[in-house]
Amino acid sequence: MRDPREVIIRPVVTEASAALQEDLRTYTFVVARAANKAEIRNAVEQLFGVSVADVRTANYQGKWRRLARGIGRKPAYKKAVVKLAEGDSIDVYEGA
Repeated sequence: MRDPREVIIRPVVTEASAALQEDLRTYTFVVARAANKAEIRNAVEQLFGVSVADVRTANYQGKWRRLARGIGRKPAYKKAVVKLAEGDSIDVYEGA
């Protein structure tokens, strides 16, 4: 099993994710592309000391972008949307 800090790469801090945090106890993270739902659940529970109720994942392909005279590709990544049990919360702005 991988170290939890290798599974959870960083939190996603956007207006949409902030609204989910406030209303639904749902947090969004960029995770390792090879991580499965069980590893993500264990990593969040170990890093933040909370109980996870549900994990949803989505794979995103890298997009082609123009860079000055050439073109390049942004990296692909995997995003996990984690819903916590009743009464639990995470302060993503403080850091893990």
